Amino acid sequence: MLLGTDPDKHLDKSEYKEILGGLEDKLTELQQRVREAGLRVVIVFEGWSAAGKGTQISRLVNPLDPRYFDVRTTGKITEDKQMRPFLWSFWSYLPPSGQIVIMDKSWHRLILPESRESWPLSNMEMHGFYFDVNAFERQIADDGYLIIKLFLHISKDEQQRRLQALDSDPSTAWRVTAQNREQNNDYDEHLRSYEKMLKMTDSPHAPWTIIESNDRRFGAIKMLRTVTEAIETRLNATDSPIPSPFENSEPVPRILQSIAPDENIKEYNEQLEHYQQKLRALTNKMYAKRRPAVIVYEGWDAAGKGGNIKRLTSEIDPRGYAVVPVGVPRQYESARPYLWRFMVKMPKDGHLTIFDRSWYGRVLVERVEELTPPHIWQRAYREINEFEQHLVGHGTVLLKFWLHIDKDEQLRRFESRQNDAGKMHKITDDDWRNREKWDLYESAVDEMIMRTHTPHSPWIIVESNSKKFARIKVLKTVTDALEDALQ
Repeated sequence: MLLGTDPDKHLDKSEYKEILGGLEDKLTELQQRVREAGLRVVIVFEGWSAAGKGTQISRLVNPLDPRYFDVRTTGKITEDKQMRPFLWSFWSYLPPSGQIVIMDKSWHRLILPESRESWPLSNMEMHGFYFDVNAFERQIADDGYLIIKLFLHISKDEQQRRLQALDSDPSTAWRVTAQNREQNNDYDEHLRSYEKMLKMTDSPHAPWTIIESNDRRFGAIKMLRTVTEAIETRLNATDSPIPSPFENSEPVPRILQSIAPDENIKEYNEQLEHYQQKLRALTNKMYAKRRPAVIVYEGWDAAGKGGNIKRLTSEIDPRGYAVVPVGVPRQYESARPYLWRFMVKMPKDGHLTIFDRSWYGRVLVERVEELTPPHIWQRAYREINEFEQHLVGHGTVLLKFWLHIDKDEQLRRFESRQNDAGKMHKITDDDWRNREKWDLYESAVDEMIMRTHTPHSPWIIVESNSKKFARIKVLKTVTDALEDALQ
């Protein structure tokens, strides 16, 4: 892409002024239309050092209402960013409906040699980098985001001239780093790295546009034209996107019907104490080794998730874990991709996060209650697998539990709650209504397990008619997994 591009294109000053005003007016109008349509726009600026990213971002935002855009930069590598999956901070930057986010540098550069010292990726993250990036971009594009990716390209001679000009001025000399000089000295090597990155992340839903930037005026006009044309094209599109066909058509096995949830346990108190003490030691080791863990609880209503979580956490340091109860998304969460509210809750390295229900709501309650169109919840199986693969690629220990009880046991627990003044708050009309849809939910769970049981994040079905058995099975599974991971 860069190898066939001549960055030395020019625009006359008078022609520049004549074109600029019209583009700025158009951009002001389009921002208002973006707000009215609820469109979400992500504009990415990448490019060479001294290519003028800051200058061009200033030109872009000059005609915009500052209340409805954000400029984000990856320049400062914070501990929070380094101690989570590498896409975590970029998920957190995604704008809500009607807003524009402008990225000064982006997720793409983390694969480049110049980023490896300041933000080193693990071997697994390096290996899966392009898969993770392309999956992320496709997911947010499928969710309705407009992604505009701009690469500012300058020649070696022009870069050298600009660096020298910055270095000779005391007010800007601080901006020239040893890394900038090294990039210019090894321009051809960096050119090859950029070329690979651009080719590997160029796609129909998130294409790259090369902005020839030796001449700042030419670069500004091409940048503004690219942005206005992309936004206008999206806003003027009248055809609804065609739902992608469901890729998996094989029959779904009856998984839950083959599981007998009646299991008993002996010496419960002794085992409970043993595994709780073991888990406390392992979570301390997790912290020392900076290894994160995520535990997902799904299961039937009244299956005992709350009591199970309580026994899991009661003996570990409360500073090292968080429990995230998942319910109906809030308005600001619904304004973003559905995985957004889960990614922003991911733990720092060395910490544990427990989800009481999770991202699987999309293929369970949203499916059964018809809250989401079929082509969207069907698409979610792939999105969830990619999401979990990204977590595991960072080194996260990921465990997913389905707490399974039979229909008779659920009825007994419902009635017990209803007849106990201290537990009445635990039973709602929704619980009874969901019970009437048991068969639909069972089919949804079977398909969920079949399509998202993967080598890197398998499902563990927990026989839960006996709460005590379920608690010990979860504790043993968690301690075994952490012990293996921390060897």
